Amino acid sequence: MSSKPDILNWVDPKDKSGEFKRQVSSFRSKISSDPGAEFPPAKDRYHLYVSYACPWAHRTLLVRSLKGLEDIIPYTSVHWHLGDKGWRFAEKNEKVAGSNVTPDPLHDEAFTHIRQIYFESDPDYSGRYTVPVLYDTHSKRIVNNESADIIRILYHSFDSVLPDKAAAIDLLPKDLESAIDEANSWIYDDVNNGVYKSGFATTQEAYEKAVTTLFSSLDRIEGHLSSQKDGPFWFGERLTEVDIRLFTTIIRFDVVYVQHFKCNIRDIRSGYPALHKWVRNLYWNVGGFKETTQFEHIKKHYTKSHAQINPHAITPVGPLPDILPLDEEVNAVKALAK
Repeated sequence: MSSKPDILNWVDPKDKSGEFKRQVSSFRSKISSDPGAEFPPAKDRYHLYVSYACPWAHRTLLVRSLKGLEDIIPYTSVHWHLGDKGWRFAEKNEKVAGSNVTPDPLHDEAFTHIRQIYFESDPDYSGRYTVPVLYDTHSKRIVNNESADIIRILYHSFDSVLPDKAAAIDLLPKDLESAIDEANSWIYDDVNNGVYKSGFATTQEAYEKAVTTLFSSLDRIEGHLSSQKDGPFWFGERLTEVDIRLFTTIIRFDVVYVQHFKCNIRDIRSGYPALHKWVRNLYWNVGGFKETTQFEHIKKHYTKSHAQINPHAITPVGPLPDILPLDEEVNAVKALAK
């Protein structure tokens, strides 16, 4: 019998609470310019493996774009489908939406799944085969597979090989760092992970606990953004990590989480006007947000990969459009404005 876990068991069948508990990432190394550093910054040395569908991987693509690292760190996106062997790469000549959705460009054709990158780094690895993965092409090892770490690595670790303008971009300014960490702590637990705790719950009690906490925190976010008069971002005129980490959940909310994860107390477009304005501003007005959002991968991944939630793998057509233009509202909101 295989010792590898059933990665499609999102809740341990032995856990009678029915609560989804996210695993702790295993690879947590850093990139550093310190003398003798194991992983020094360098152009084209590192590769980013992502999924367009995954909000955690989406964070890293966003920061890569915002920091101007496109010519420094290449990336590959896996196919949107997650099966019993984990994320797979697209096959040769397979037509899949999105840029860089290809076979693994760094290994031979035998490497068909992300799991093989994990086993290359650790033959005894027994956890989930998650994305994102920041990979070192020199040592052929995973540097880091924790999205929260990777985005902070990308903030400044490559500044020495970037033009001055890109190096100066600071998404984690020192004077806001403690406030960013405080916001991240509850937004992560209640919202970013809260949608998963709602959707993967296997008892009514676990679901209701998660979904009520989720919407209580969405109300809190709405209140904060409604009172923010200094600019369009969480901290007014300054785009920071809070906006990045929250965006990748909210952009998926109406198209997936409302119906697929039963997060249906309200949707964003008709229930949260300030949050709806905030997410649309990022998507339509700030470079990098629209370009790294791939709705086809998002909708197909969740609805066709989670057989225990959607056994017939039917992807709902709506809501349409995936995201509303800046100057358009749903009919219910239009009616209220009259």
